[in-house]
Amino acid sequence: MVFTTQHDVCLNNYVSDYFRVDILHLSNYVCGITAYALSHIGHARATVSFKVLHRRFRRLGYQVTYVANFIDVDNNIINCAKKNGENPLEFSSCFCEEYRADMCPRVSEHMDEIIKMIENIIKKVCGYIVEGDVFFCIDKYVEKSPDYGKLSEHTRAGKRVAVDSRKRNPADFALWKSPWGRGRPGWHIECSAMSARHLSPKFDIHGGRADLIFPHHENELAQTCAAYEDGGVKYWLHNRHVTTIDKEKIYSESKLDSSSEALYYVYQTLQDLDDALMPYREAFSQDSKQTTAEAKYIINKLKREFDSKMSDDLNTVHILTGAYDRAMKFINSSIGKLEKMQKRQRMSLVVSLFGIEREAREVLDELGLLPTLSCAEILKEMKQKALTRAGLSEEVVSQKMEERTMARKKKEFGKSDQIREELKVKGIELIDVGNETVWKPFLPSQANSSD
Repeated sequence: MVFTTQHDVCLNNYVSDYFRVDILHLSNYVCGITAYALSHIGHARATVSFKVLHRRFRRLGYQVTYVANFIDVDNNIINCAKKNGENPLEFSSCFCEEYRADMCPRVSEHMDEIIKMIENIIKKVCGYIVEGDVFFCIDKYVEKSPDYGKLSEHTRAGKRVAVDSRKRNPADFALWKSPWGRGRPGWHIECSAMSARHLSPKFDIHGGRADLIFPHHENELAQTCAAYEDGGVKYWLHNRHVTTIDKEKIYSESKLDSSSEALYYVYQTLQDLDDALMPYREAFSQDSKQTTAEAKYIINKLKREFDSKMSDDLNTVHILTGAYDRAMKFINSSIGKLEKMQKRQRMSLVVSLFGIEREAREVLDELGLLPTLSCAEILKEMKQKALTRAGLSEEVVSQKMEERTMARKKKEFGKSDQIREELKVKGIELIDVGNETVWKPFLPSQANSSD
């Protein structure tokens, strides 16, 4: 989960594994979506990244005020709404509801704050009116603050949109679009007004996608500093894009599949553990003295490795490997031993498993992978998605499993293997557990690559 980090308006980008913050209350503003269509995986990447960061700070003992906005007043929204014959705000509202997050103020609910900020910028001679439109004056701002352009390392005036001949400088940008008082705000002023309203003119962390560095965040910083003498941001964080070697796609399906398979294994392991520990939960007493030496090592290793990876630029990609994977293997190897042990040994192992389970769940919780659903419910949903992708129903899979069982009884192993491979290619893997056969989601790409 790679971030590009800037401290204040430093010249060089760098990746930081921690923040030098002296207070225990952090303020964090994140640029949200422009609500004119359903969100895609790139939007999800930004949300996941900054929510994981939010939970990391809370685990470290910080109080965090987290604000993520909706842009529900925009040219794209207006144009799409016209095409559909809808009111722009009603049109954007449905997409906002689809993307509701922790705290998402809407632009349309902050017009008074936006107008007041623009009036302040005009009053400080950093804004001017042309034919009803209001523009930010870069030249006047640079006279007071020569740092403009340092956040993005250049200005690139006219790169994003055609240069308006009415501007005094091609780098000037719109604060309000005609007419002043009954029009609508420009893109950048919206976030400045909302962050100042819900946090303060100067706050700790401003986040967003890397493509927002210029012009959005550069101009947002300029107009906030122009409107408020104490305006600014201590740290800028930008998450990189979802990429793949195949540049025709915005994500790698095989990587998503492998991540899904890893999570299925974790949820199944925790569900099996929950079933195994059910008889002991009421009588369980958290006595660390009964924890085995091996379990203590696993728990401590899991904690240290998780904190180390999270401190390394939120390196979530490898969280479920290493110590976490060893914890899952210990759980799986221990479940079958419980009933075969003497009472004293069994209780020591039970206490050990409770400790490992607790730490494993804390990791998932910080990553946002432990919803209100039980592991059993999550597994059911994941299996249903696999069935949908395969174009099969649970009844059809059960029928195929029965046919395979009959074939094996008749020693028709060729037919048995064929049924198994046909399902495997579609993303359904059959697993023989003793005399029983169960199935789990499988990576179709793996099956295809082996043909």
